Amino acid sequence: MRRRKAQEKVILADPKYASKIVAKFVNMVMLEGKKSISEKIVYGAFEIVKKNTGEQDILKVFYKALDNVRPRLEVKPRRVGGATYQIPIEVRQERGTSIALRWIRDFAQNKKGKPMDQRLADEIISAYKGEGSAIKKRDDTHKMAEANKAFAHFKW
Repeated sequence: MRRRKAQEKVILADPKYASKIVAKFVNMVMLEGKKSISEKIVYGAFEIVKKNTGEQDILKVFYKALDNVRPRLEVKPRRVGGATYQIPIEVRQERGTSIALRWIRDFAQNKKGKPMDQRLADEIISAYKGEGSAIKKRDDTHKMAEANKAFAHFKW
């Protein structure tokens, strides 16, 4: 029996930067429907990143950070017989982007002691430089996929 594909929600581009990915990130940061607060957090983080990196094009920095964090492989559990195997699979572009955005947001939220825009800016800068918690998470995911490469033939 075939499943129907879920309809994609149309996300309008961000008004300030005219980017759908930034709009998606604002929506991810949003809590309890308070979009104006999440916009202040994300835009404030972008201003801090712009000040600290010296780059004029903040979208270039943001996209580079996302590309550094985006996983290329992930593992999915498959039950074969009585055993469950972790099967490595390639990650689609859209899914990789949303995973990267989620990791950046989550690691920024888990830090304590600073305002959210400062924590978010720190996480974006460290991802841009190729270090930090989100990069470590991506490396761990890739190591897990590499370790389970022997079970790739169970992919269907």
